[in-house]
Amino acid sequence: MIRLALAGVRFRVVASLATFAAVSLGCSLLVACAGVFESAVRLDAPAQRFGAAAVVVAGSAGFRLPDEESETVPYTERSRLDANVAEKLSAFPGVERVVPDVSFPAAVVAKGRLLGGAGSGHGWESAALTPYTLSLGQQPQAAGQVVLDGALARGTGKAPGDRVTVMVGGRPETFVVSGVALPHHRVDAPALFFSATDVRRFSRHSGTYDVIGVFPVRGVSPQELARRLDNQRWPHLTILTGNDRGHAEFTAIAAGRLPMILLSGIFGGLVIVVMALVVSATIGLGIRGRLREIALLRAGGATPRQVHRMVVAETMIVSVLAALAGALPGVLLGRVIFALSVEYGVIPPELEFHPSTITFAAGLLLALLIPWPAAAIAAVTAARVRPIQALADAAIPPVTVGPTRRLLGVVLAGVTVVLATTTMFFDPETASAVGGPAVLTGGIAVALLGPEVLTWLLARTGGFITRAGGSANELAIINVRARAGQFASLLTPLTLATAIALGNIYAQTTHDDAVLQGRLEQFRADAMITSAAGVSGGFLEQIRQSPGVAHASALVSSRGWIEQPYDSRGSDPGTLLGIAAQDTASILATPLVSGSLRNLAGNTVALSEAQAAELEIELGERIRLRLGDGAAIDVKVIALLGSSADYGSVILPVDVLAAHTTTGLASAVLVRAAANQDVSTMVSALKRTSQAWPGATVGDQSRLSYIFPDAGGVQAWIGYLLAALAIAYATIAAVNALAVLVVSRRREFALQRLAGATPRQIRRMLLVESTIVAMAGIALGALIAVFTVFPMAVAVGSIMPTGPFWVILAVIATTVLTVAATTLATSRLALRPRPMNVINSPGGG
Repeated sequence: MIRLALAGVRFRVVASLATFAAVSLGCSLLVACAGVFESAVRLDAPAQRFGAAAVVVAGSAGFRLPDEESETVPYTERSRLDANVAEKLSAFPGVERVVPDVSFPAAVVAKGRLLGGAGSGHGWESAALTPYTLSLGQQPQAAGQVVLDGALARGTGKAPGDRVTVMVGGRPETFVVSGVALPHHRVDAPALFFSATDVRRFSRHSGTYDVIGVFPVRGVSPQELARRLDNQRWPHLTILTGNDRGHAEFTAIAAGRLPMILLSGIFGGLVIVVMALVVSATIGLGIRGRLREIALLRAGGATPRQVHRMVVAETMIVSVLAALAGALPGVLLGRVIFALSVEYGVIPPELEFHPSTITFAAGLLLALLIPWPAAAIAAVTAARVRPIQALADAAIPPVTVGPTRRLLGVVLAGVTVVLATTTMFFDPETASAVGGPAVLTGGIAVALLGPEVLTWLLARTGGFITRAGGSANELAIINVRARAGQFASLLTPLTLATAIALGNIYAQTTHDDAVLQGRLEQFRADAMITSAAGVSGGFLEQIRQSPGVAHASALVSSRGWIEQPYDSRGSDPGTLLGIAAQDTASILATPLVSGSLRNLAGNTVALSEAQAAELEIELGERIRLRLGDGAAIDVKVIALLGSSADYGSVILPVDVLAAHTTTGLASAVLVRAAANQDVSTMVSALKRTSQAWPGATVGDQSRLSYIFPDAGGVQAWIGYLLAALAIAYATIAAVNALAVLVVSRRREFALQRLAGATPRQIRRMLLVESTIVAMAGIALGALIAVFTVFPMAVAVGSIMPTGPFWVILAVIATTVLTVAATTLATSRLALRPRPMNVINSPGGG
């Protein structure tokens, strides 16, 4: 049987190439997903500025959820260390010395802009953590002196003794360059080093350190010292060695794990489902085209078991070669997905893509496990058919499905309806998780019921199609109806592609638009100013004095939790906003339900009335907040607002929240225009004012989305990737199905040509057939997408879905053009031989 299987692969090139393409692409995608998942597990981010410190001690890694202590959610801001921790570490056995580090926003100004983006300032003593060494000049010894790293010195053309402007503390100041320092290895973020006096002046978090670098005594390894420190079980400390030291340097690293796991998990899961359906359909189509051959084998004495083994062996021979061919491109594809995810801000740029032999093994194993059961199931039908019946099936393929398959298809269709119905009654985040699987259940239902669904659609649209195109269309309809079982192999991937693309994209855009709109409705602002260097008091005052400005409020945005009473709806932190008390009445559009915002000062807070009701919080009650840097503060509820529990924010005084952010500064200003003031004129005035403050950007109210960078984020990016996967796989599957289907009908085309049909007429007939199936796939896919998109719209309160209309047009155009181009190409190949040569060939095509 193995020799027969090898012969089958050799002499059925088109069918073998179809399986090869499907498995190869699937293997590439699975290897890519495995690479991203492994990178999420490893979280490799080699230390740069802390590269010389053998052990790095940082603050608490994250918030341990009260209702699930085994789960820790990373903090969104830098968690700091008390200054006395350095003293304890210095006295610890095995420690030679400790070097604390304090950082604050600092960026060199060159030609009116921030050179190298938002940088950071440090004390000169922390240069030993990299290490940096002076190449020119000397270390800063007095206030007003600064050491530039080599990149900044080259960018500004400054040398020791020159003056340089630095945005520090949100305002421009002039310093004297005392020296230029070079790192011993690559450091991406620009660094500036100041005197101890200036560090105390500019640091927004006095009495704390960002991190502490620990250097062991000779003979003690970093791992041994870290183990000893861990054994002390000091609270709220994170001990890091090796590549983990980068987590202390790049605060977004730990938060990148969950997005990467979600990306690889959801993406990989869908690849497995789609690959299984496509490979199964491709194998099934190839078997349907070989029923005459299988009948002859059975008539010649082959047992059902031998036929089954032959079909599985053929498939696995091709699959092994395809998986090996797709493994290496999978790593390259994984790098592309990883790089795009970094570019779109889904994961931090400091993370490294880290595939290994585990990645290859996982991708190859999954890629081979999928076609094996698919081939085994598809071969059962052919192996069990009696020889005479198989010859009959070869002439007129059946268009019905078995009772078990029909029952399963109906059940999955019912599950799709149930998922859609229940989604409407959930909150937006739960609805997003529950409604998504409706796309897959609906797609699988169509795959199971494909022949009968296609026949049912033709029975109701055949008359219209015939009237639109005449006898040529009538023949195409007859062919599609008679070969519905084979055309279902094309219908399945087209339906899945349309459903996944439209369902994922429009469900996500509907969700994101509703969430963003709900959050933005909390504010009244005619303009918004953001600053990469932070907003100082002087800058805010100049904005308030600009022509046409009635109100201007500094704004701080962060993330945190209501810890007591704990909001157990989810582990994700909620939005925290800091606004000045005197500006809340003019800036906040959310109606005040009870209490007063005039007392928004000190440890006070304003909550959404709906959220307060869910947590049974009363006006005047004290609650505990866990802020983005890990600090826990008790605050008094002084106002309840009429915002949604899903979209509302926790409002704090701007100075209270700013003190618990990484920069310690406000990063934006909301501006209201005076009565009867032209907004565009005011924005022009604000732009002139901002020119004196490098790093500031002025925009209209649409820039308010800056406050909520999480409005789209990971789920949106996953949705677009899934849509791209669906289109890519649909293209491969359509090419596979059409190639096998058209080439297997060469005897039929030869008979038509001998009866007087021209190649052009046959190509037109084929084009009509494939267009009918393509439009059926688009219609069914759109219908399945409706069961995801409309329930999501109801769940988020927008009723009607939102999103770009061009996505629908792109999906339709891509599907139709792919099918049309493949049909024309394969029909030319099938019609190339002379009719008599095809008739007289052993297999007839």
